Amino acid sequence: MSFATRRKPLAASQSHEGAHALKRTLSWPHLVALGVGAIVGTGILTLTGVGAGLAGPGVILSFVIAGAICACAALAYAEMATLMPAAGSAYTYSYGVLGELLAWIVGWSLILEYTVVCSAVSVGWSAYAVGFLQNQLGVALPDALVAGPHAGGIVNLPAVFIALAVTGLLLAGTRESANVNFLLVVLKLLALAVFVAVAGMAFNADNFQPFMPYGFAATEGADGTRVGVMAAAAIIFFAFYGFDAISTAAEETKNPGRDLTIGIVGSMLICTAIYMVVAATALGAMPAAELAKSEEPLALVLRALGQPLAAGMMAATAFVALPTVIMAFMFGQSRIFFAMARDGLLPTGLAKVSDRGVPVFVTIFTGLVAAAIAGAFPLGEIAALANAGTLAAFVATAACMMILRVRAPELKRPFRTPLWWLVGAAAILGCVWLFTSLPLGTMVRFLIWNVIGVLVYLAYGRTKSRLALSSPAA
Repeated sequence: MSFATRRKPLAASQSHEGAHALKRTLSWPHLVALGVGAIVGTGILTLTGVGAGLAGPGVILSFVIAGAICACAALAYAEMATLMPAAGSAYTYSYGVLGELLAWIVGWSLILEYTVVCSAVSVGWSAYAVGFLQNQLGVALPDALVAGPHAGGIVNLPAVFIALAVTGLLLAGTRESANVNFLLVVLKLLALAVFVAVAGMAFNADNFQPFMPYGFAATEGADGTRVGVMAAAAIIFFAFYGFDAISTAAEETKNPGRDLTIGIVGSMLICTAIYMVVAATALGAMPAAELAKSEEPLALVLRALGQPLAAGMMAATAFVALPTVIMAFMFGQSRIFFAMARDGLLPTGLAKVSDRGVPVFVTIFTGLVAAAIAGAFPLGEIAALANAGTLAAFVATAACMMILRVRAPELKRPFRTPLWWLVGAAAILGCVWLFTSLPLGTMVRFLIWNVIGVLVYLAYGRTKSRLALSSPAA
């Protein structure tokens, strides 16, 4: 068997001991909170305005499309996570089903996704934090310290700060950080409920006309930016994923067969309902063109309605609760990195776990890289690049689910995807469709990232992986 096609035995994905084993400390409420914490964040709090600028009121349809594709992918994830309850998510599934080279590419894409998501959310948090400090406390930070070089500043210092602060919290321990995450998620949901109650009283159906001013398909706008419902869906897709972070916690779950299913499917259902209600309320209260002008659109709506107290509460909630998103994705990234190091595709020393059950080295590394990116780059570019990595992982997971249904139908599956052939195909085709709707520059940067990844694999992982060392003749 060649290095490209050698596969890790499925049973080997579930047996790890000693310094390379993670502790089982999480139950389904922690997983639902982890999923909701990851999904409900920068997407609904900041990208609602971006999507409205690309699709007008038709952004509602963009939410539906992105949510439907993510729902199909979530069902595939639920089956694979309960079948292979180990750290690594799509990377681990690919290693056992598609072979080492494709698993590396998926893992390399996930490293990109999770790291830049942490950075993107840190930038989104910075916008709310700066607004909160200035509007509520009268504290104005110097422009040079709240924007990266792209916007004429030196560094986005608040974004750097929050990325490093979350890193510190994760180092405290898995259960400790999960409990903090749970409390912050509850706070975030209460704030969104207040927004719907207040802004809903100003609902104006006229704001939904014309519904699709830029059409359905992704087309080039006057300024060269892709617009249309599908263009918005390709960016808003960022607002829906996060449930895949739950699958990275499989190895730390007390009852994987039950808890992972509830966590993945439950968080997707809850978040889809929240998004539809919040987006419709925002568009009903303010024209799409106005929403598109702000990086904190929900707070903008409340201020425009003469509700400064509610607007301040929304900004304060984002200030406190957006770190739950960073926490969830930084947790996931460290587990992807950890799984790849444990398999020998990256230096195995990175896979050591502390007494608190935390992979310390990879967590610190993730935090430092995320902070560096957040300090220098704008939200839009970071979010689009994160989407590319996520789409690759979703395609791989759906493909693994379908291949195993054919290759090994006898395997015991705690959760079985309904209509697996239809759901799997819909997830793959939908993700490919969204990928082709991304900006061309994002596709090019994603390709460059993976070319670099393949070179790294050929130079190191191809000969250093555990599978390679166990079968030197391969």
